[in-house]
Parts: sequence; C-alpha cells; structure tokens
Amino acid sequence: MLTIGDFSRLSRVTPRMLRHYDALGLLRPEEVGENGYRYYRQEQLSDLVKIQWLKGYGFSLGEIGPLLELEDSQLLPPLRQRRLELCRELDRQQGLIHQIEADILRMEGTTMIETPYHVILIQDPEQKVFSIRETIGVNQYHDFFERLYREAEKRGLTQAGPIQMLYHDEEFSREHSDVEAQMVVAQDGPDVKIKPACTCAAVQHRGPYEQLQYAYDALCAWLGEHTEYRMCGPAMDRYFGDPDNTPPNQLETGVLFPIEKV
Repeated sequence: MLTIGDFSRLSRVTPRMLRHYDALGLLRPEEVGENGYRYYRQEQLSDLVKIQWLKGYGFSLGEIGPLLELEDSQLLPPLRQRRLELCRELDRQQGLIHQIEADILRMEGTTMIETPYHVILIQDPEQKVFSIRETIGVNQYHDFFERLYREAEKRGLTQAGPIQMLYHDEEFSREHSDVEAQMVVAQDGPDVKIKPACTCAAVQHRGPYEQLQYAYDALCAWLGEHTEYRMCGPAMDRYFGDPDNTPPNQLETGVLFPIEKV
C-alpha cells in the first residue's frame, strides 16, 4: 500500500488534487485509516494516469467519471469527437492570429489588411423551399438541420438545391436565435413556399463555420462604405457540401445580405 504522500510523489499529482478526486468519486483510496490517512494500491497509479490523460485532452472532471468505465474500443467515439472539437478550435485560433497579424501590419503602416473576401452583388433567383422556423440556441443548429431533413423526407420532398439558414432576429443572441432552415425542393407540398428573388451583397467563405464571423465583418465593412444600399431582409448562410464528411477547412458557405438602393 502507498500513503497519499507516496502516491503524490510518484504521480506528481498534489495530495489536494487526490482528495478532490476522492470527493468526486473518480479515484477513491483503497483504505482510510482511523487517523484519516489515505492509502492506495500501487495498481491505482494506472487509474490516475488515465484520469490525467483524459483531463489533458480537455475533458471535464464531470465527463471523465463515466469514461473511466469504458474499454479502449468504447473510448474511440468520445476521443474522435474531442479531436474534432480541438481541430475546430485550432482553426478558429489560427484565423484569429491571422486577423491580429493583419491588424498589426496595418497599424504599423506596413500593408493594408488582406482579406480573402470579395463582395459581389448578385441577383438571387426565386426558389421553391421547404422550411422550418424556431427560436433556438446556436448550439442547436446542427440538430435543427437534421430535423429539416427528417421532416422533408416525411413529406416525400426531394432536395433540388442548397440548404440555407435565414436569421430573423431583431438583435443577435446566441441563446435565443429566431432562425429558419430552408431546403430548396423540386415539389409543391405542405410547408413548401416560394422564396422571392432579391438582390444580395454576397461573399464566399471557405473554412470552419466558427470563422463565418469574418465573412460577416467583410459584408458589414462593405455596407459601411456603400451607404447607397440598405439591408431589406434577413441575412442568409447558404451551405455547400456535407459538413459531416468534409474537413472543416474545406467547407464552402455563401453569406448573403439582401439589399436595396436607398
């Protein structure tokens, strides 16, 4: 048996943290003496290593408890999901670093900000769309689109164009977003309507959805310079490709602002 001091010295985990793990039920000592001293089996070092390993990958202590019960083969799905989350965060951070570097260069007078976005005016054609509209949180968007597909299938509708999201909010909110998911379809039917044609200022975004804000920034900057136009409808994201089978840095999204001349 190892005292908590020995266990701490070998693992390089503080006694305070070991007591915290005990309180959470993650790693209980094999034995607690009458004097309150904690004793661990040497084999428990492997359990501690697993806790530290999962913690290092960014899993919360609350998430780690159930994961400790899994075999390696059962751990694969949560590890793959965590890898995807980290890749998305890395892409977001790299985009942020690029933006900061561009701003530094601009402020130093070295160069103008380089932007991958070229704003164009397009005539967005009339579309026959099936749609669902709700007030939901940003983190529910993926499930919202899955439901759009299921509801379209129930109605026997065939997709004939892109999937898109319209934002009807009067003000931006991550927790309560009034959004409408649309699928361009071939048939008439229940909840199918005509989205009218309109003129749009548009940019094409290539990369993770988490970086779409840069596309919005480019359109906002364009509107700031072209005050002869004003927004006349909800902003729209138009998605190309399958996000479940496309690497985040290769995703293509059109961002469109319906506009009219003042």
